[in-house]
Amino acid sequence: MSSAEKLRNLPAVDEVLRSPQLSEEFLSQPRPQLVEWIRNAIARCRGELLNGKDLTSDEALRYVIEETGRQQRQENGRCQQAVINATGILLHTNLGRAPMADSAISRMRESSGYANVEMNLTSGKRSGRGERACRLLQQLAGAEDAVVVNNCAAATMLVLQAVASEREVIVSRGQLVEIGGGYRLPEVFAASGATLKEVGTTNRTYLRDYENAISEQTGAIIRVHRSNFYQGGFVTEPDIADLVALGKERNVPVIDDLGSGCMTDLSQYGLQEPTVPGSVQAGADLTLFSGDKLFGGPQAGIIVGTSEFVEPLRRNPMMRALRVDKVTLAAIAATAEIHLSGRATEELPLLQMMSRSAESIHETAQRVHGEIRVPPGAQLQVVECISEVGGGSVPGSSIPGYGLQLTGTDSELMAKLLRSEAPAVLGRISDDTVILDLRTVAADQIPTLIVRLQAALDSAGVPS
Repeated sequence: MSSAEKLRNLPAVDEVLRSPQLSEEFLSQPRPQLVEWIRNAIARCRGELLNGKDLTSDEALRYVIEETGRQQRQENGRCQQAVINATGILLHTNLGRAPMADSAISRMRESSGYANVEMNLTSGKRSGRGERACRLLQQLAGAEDAVVVNNCAAATMLVLQAVASEREVIVSRGQLVEIGGGYRLPEVFAASGATLKEVGTTNRTYLRDYENAISEQTGAIIRVHRSNFYQGGFVTEPDIADLVALGKERNVPVIDDLGSGCMTDLSQYGLQEPTVPGSVQAGADLTLFSGDKLFGGPQAGIIVGTSEFVEPLRRNPMMRALRVDKVTLAAIAATAEIHLSGRATEELPLLQMMSRSAESIHETAQRVHGEIRVPPGAQLQVVECISEVGGGSVPGSSIPGYGLQLTGTDSELMAKLLRSEAPAVLGRISDDTVILDLRTVAADQIPTLIVRLQAALDSAGVPS
């Protein structure tokens, strides 16, 4: 059969759309998207025919429909949706970092329509954007003032541009971090117009290194949190109080880029992390942190500090480009209220997960194990797990707990089955086993987890 004859078996787009084999699920898709998938599928089928494959018209139609379905499944994987996090990483960057409190979600929903973003309802007059959220953050941190931008990288860039553009900023070599997505501190310095002045060595930086580096060109001193790694062994560096004392002595502003946004002492969980109130109390002129890490709110870059340095940021022309929307401001205000009320451990999902005892997680794991029918050939065990805070917070930390380990199946297939239906369940693969760490699974998600795990086992092809 010639190529021309083979190509006559290709279906037209309208023929595919009219085909009874096209499921209702396809037809519910936006028509432009569905037509694009069908055209891509026809093009792929054309390539197969030209490469020697023989297909009847019916076979070509089935090929196109199957290929359309493959594209739809691929697109569904990109659609943002709720997932069950069984990875054991509390602040999972790929999963949106901190889950928000119910009150913050409710406040976002209430503010999604018309909302008094820049109006005082008592006076009926215009008010400052995010005025209440900033006042709450100011109270929480013990600072004179606060502003909010869209993430902590934006906060860093805004602060460097406003405080030290065309001047030098002194930073320890051991703090020149790179985090996910290729975000490198030296590149942010360059983009802000500030000049990076490195001091010390990778593992040891002394106060005298900062002192010797100060000159007429110095615009600021900055301390940067090592967000996703830690140093141990033969290391030393000044603490923020030492840098503040030096800054006051030499009239140089001190910036503390904390990143993680820790509000309270975490030592009760065996974790060590500098706190925002501690930085402010030590005298940092500006303290920067993320909203969606240990603060437990939405993505944002939060800046607190003295009015002398914060107010110029509010008036900076870049604020218009970097400001957050109304629902983010609503969530930040709600989250700050939770911290101020002393209810953070009870209401913030992140701190709830962090504070769960290993014993309570073990009980949950035993209950889940008891409700799963394990096919012959597969094994499901309750095992000890080590969870991580993650998300650029408390680097090198670990929290003991429990989870479920599945062996005797194709681990890659099981992981795919667990994430292929809604809600997706995401665990981790270790030594060809699937592990579901239950510290990061909320109590109200456990019944759904049981259903999804059972369905995946039933579909995995394990002999029964």
